[in-house]
Amino acid sequence: MKLSRRSVLKLTAFGLAATTFDAVSNTWVPKRLLQSAPPNLPAIQFDVSDYIAPAQIIDGTEFRFGPVFTSLITGRLTRKPELNDQRVLADALTTIEGAYRFSPEGVFTFVSYGLPYFRRLPRALVSEHMPRLRSIGGRFALEEAVPSPTDVTKRNPSVSKTTFNVPVAIERNDILLTMRSDTLAPLLDVFNWLNGTDWLNGNFVAAPAFNGLFEFTSKRLMFAQRGLPRKVAEAHQLPFAGRIHPESPMWMGFADQQTKGSGPASIVTFQGNGEARFTNTQADDYFVNGSIQHLSHVILDLAAWYDETYSERVQYMFRSNPKPATAAADEFTDGGGPAFLETKFAGRQDALDNARGIGTSKNEHRMGHLTALHRSSRTSAGTAIHIRMDGPGFDSMDVPDGSSQPKLQFTAFVPTANFFATMRRHQAAVDLVRRHDVDDEDNGLERFITATRRQNFLVPSREHRAFPLLELA
Repeated sequence: MKLSRRSVLKLTAFGLAATTFDAVSNTWVPKRLLQSAPPNLPAIQFDVSDYIAPAQIIDGTEFRFGPVFTSLITGRLTRKPELNDQRVLADALTTIEGAYRFSPEGVFTFVSYGLPYFRRLPRALVSEHMPRLRSIGGRFALEEAVPSPTDVTKRNPSVSKTTFNVPVAIERNDILLTMRSDTLAPLLDVFNWLNGTDWLNGNFVAAPAFNGLFEFTSKRLMFAQRGLPRKVAEAHQLPFAGRIHPESPMWMGFADQQTKGSGPASIVTFQGNGEARFTNTQADDYFVNGSIQHLSHVILDLAAWYDETYSERVQYMFRSNPKPATAAADEFTDGGGPAFLETKFAGRQDALDNARGIGTSKNEHRMGHLTALHRSSRTSAGTAIHIRMDGPGFDSMDVPDGSSQPKLQFTAFVPTANFFATMRRHQAAVDLVRRHDVDDEDNGLERFITATRRQNFLVPSREHRAFPLLELA
């Protein structure tokens, strides 16, 4: 399905400039290996593992690439939804899956809900069904996002960013719609149909009768494909374009799609699995097969990032004990070293060893982004307790001077909001930095990233994806 001139103009709704569109619209469409998909769509909305191609080995490490494009659309409700609205939304989602295959060639669609939605429902009803933490019984699995210790906010008066010193906002959206596809056209087509256009995949299909229920507040687009960030950088003549690895799927030059970097879908559900369980959810509970989806919007300071040598960057990204890879003779051109590296789990104490300079390069006190995350993001056996679904973006959202800048469009599925807050706090590693005299310039990725928006959502099971609990209200 090709994009019409009118559709191309509407891409500005996703913050996609014409130059960026030219760069990403000419991407190669992956040739996915054919495999038999299950007869029924997954009960866990976001569990697409059986619907995409198997993993592949690159430079000795296993990687698995999801759909190239992901759109993240946030919205508020103009009124309290009614039972008829629930039926309309359920029918709309079913219609999308009838028009497009549930596959990278078609569209994957997930729906999740923020606290403002649940506050529209009777408090007793939500309290009865909302999963609670096993460790702290009075707290719910869904809580509002909080600023990270290295976010710019009044809570962190000593924190400032060199280039993009933008305060983080905790958003108040009712709903988050996530759509994924290998091509842009279906994403734009589905969005236009939900927004009132009576056409879907080339056929006349009456748009859902939402009657003004939704007010969309942001539309974010991510793209993740080998070499695509470099293409976008060159198209926009970014000064550091030649320093981005020409095969990297991510802006910072290192692939982030290692199979060991994400856990199985079951481990991030409210009921968990044999390795980890964080809430009191039982097999017959309303929100079984549900999860928490965290959404962040992050501006990347790539000019500062690519001023560092490859030897420094690889330690900031992974760990410093020992250095994960050897740099090329030229540590700047084309990334300065390998892009596809293994994410080794060296135990939860590894971050402390890095902070203390034990076994690090020149015994320097230096934090690695991943080893700091490993303080709480994995089980003792090394299984990740999250599913990251982040990727590059390029737009002007929240940029002070209105220019388009490289972004990390970040979203992840985790078992509880508290789990994510702890994981993000450990990533910031402020406690280790202060206790063991780590220079702020050696604290992982923190000085290169600015989170400008955060929010947590509850993603219910497929059975209850249309306005959950409404039928019980």
